[in-house]
Amino acid sequence: MLEKRESVPSGAVVPDGRTGFAGWRRADLGVLLSFLALAVFVLIRLWADPNGRILDRNDDDHGIFLFMLAHGERVVFDGASPFFEAHVNAPVGVNMMANTSTLALSLPLAPVTHFLGAGVSVALLLTLGLAGTAAAWYWLFARHLVRSRVAALIGAAWCGFAPTMISHASGHVNFVNQYLVPLIVWQVLRLREPGRAVRGGIVLGLLIVLQIFINEETLLFIALTMGIFVISYTVMRPGVARAVARRFVAGLGVAAGVALTLAGYPLWYQFFAPGNYHGQPFAPSDFVTDLFSVAAFPRQSVAGSETLAQRLSVSATEDNTFFGPVGLVMIVVATRMLWRSAAARSAAVAGLVLLLASMGPRLQAGGTRTSIPLPFGLISHVPVIDLVSVTRFAMVPATIAGVLLALAADRIRWSSPGRRRRFWAGMALALVPLFPTPVPVIPGDPLPEFLTAGIWKRYVPPGRTLVPVPLPDVTVGRTAQRWATLQNLDFAVPRGYFMGPTDPPGDRTGSWRAPVRFTSELLIQVQLTGMRPYLNDEARKRIVADLVYWRASVVVLVPQSQNAPALRATLTDALGEPQLVGGVEIWDVRSLPVPPAE
Repeated sequence: MLEKRESVPSGAVVPDGRTGFAGWRRADLGVLLSFLALAVFVLIRLWADPNGRILDRNDDDHGIFLFMLAHGERVVFDGASPFFEAHVNAPVGVNMMANTSTLALSLPLAPVTHFLGAGVSVALLLTLGLAGTAAAWYWLFARHLVRSRVAALIGAAWCGFAPTMISHASGHVNFVNQYLVPLIVWQVLRLREPGRAVRGGIVLGLLIVLQIFINEETLLFIALTMGIFVISYTVMRPGVARAVARRFVAGLGVAAGVALTLAGYPLWYQFFAPGNYHGQPFAPSDFVTDLFSVAAFPRQSVAGSETLAQRLSVSATEDNTFFGPVGLVMIVVATRMLWRSAAARSAAVAGLVLLLASMGPRLQAGGTRTSIPLPFGLISHVPVIDLVSVTRFAMVPATIAGVLLALAADRIRWSSPGRRRRFWAGMALALVPLFPTPVPVIPGDPLPEFLTAGIWKRYVPPGRTLVPVPLPDVTVGRTAQRWATLQNLDFAVPRGYFMGPTDPPGDRTGSWRAPVRFTSELLIQVQLTGMRPYLNDEARKRIVADLVYWRASVVVLVPQSQNAPALRATLTDALGEPQLVGGVEIWDVRSLPVPPAE
């Protein structure tokens, strides 16, 4: 199913029939260390103070992965449930399987989170994710796909540090850690070999389970890509496909059995346990790939333009194409060079199909939504597909581009000197402008003594919550959630930034925030407008009722919050004068009743 050799020009010197190069040398260790050095360079600003700085491109998602890592620390050190977190969105909690909980990453790094802080764990995972993904692809190229170290280096560097990877490094720990992708792809392809159905199926099943606990969206992309690849290859080489079909399908069956046996309960928990949801809080057409972005430079590169990228991308962490003008040309050139290979053609078809899918139901070009319909509109509401941010389908062609470039760089060795010079000149013009720059960061608000000295413990008995104001919420309450996560969720807080149902049980549509309550909406409006509302007795009663519902024992005003004076005045009107304790103003509400546990 995967062709190991291409025909070469007449008179060319061809190595033996093996793929990969013989033995590992010191140069290969140098390549791997260079990947690590480049990853450190990309994250160097965060490494300067990982617990005190925030990724500027996507501070919300930086915060949510601090939450995921703090949850992993609680699982290991406090015996909390791996699939449910009670210390965020109290008293309801969060279904962690219905979120990107990254348990395969957060649990092994729990000691780092516990002793050094969740910020260090985020920086470490982003760095090792970039370097590890490149290293895994280098292994695959070196062992199985090319004979040239230069070709392996180019392909691996592209797959590990492509614009889409650098973009997601500004907040998406789950998408940066893709080192299982080449292993899964290779294990799928090896199922065609005799005697691999059981052994290969078991290995593949175990890899699938691990990927489920890193990022299910990536696993969906792999499945769609391999499905399109296999269908395309079957059409092009029906005889070969028929010869391997029985053992290939048997291997997939074994892999599915292993994966469902090990991950069946967690997946049931994700889709049916409390906190489950369906769909996204946005339509598929909201976040799509712009046609012109395919040939543009990424903002996080030496040739990038922030202004242009903003027009062509849905956000700074979703620059999923941005191959550059010469880069796009070289991808086309590489595809043309490899066109005689059915495997390369099938890979190109898979990349093209998913690139088209990433453009959504209607074409967008230059930031303008056109009326031209696209095929994705026919499947946009299919279950599971409707959970995907559509533009992320473009991550697949970005990776396939790296594979095609590596194979073309390997094959060009057998071409004429003139053609080799033109090819390498094109590669230089394509790759040099895409060289990444360090991701930007901003300073985070320092944690007050009330938290760092453990003063909060005097005010928050077991079963009660600390209510920071502004309340933890998407965008407007990032500091409060960061407070809790950098304390490894030692205290429970209401609300938060996570994925859950909008208003259960009536509305289970996915939402980025907890269901609306009177006090949360009131305080958000005060924070955003700076206007102190008039509170009558009924409003005060509703605020107290929400505090009782949240099982509050202390309300803490975040000192650096937007419009803090208006928030202070509102809370004082509702709860009386605050106390200044440990660098923060607090309202001690331990006298409020505690509702019975549900």
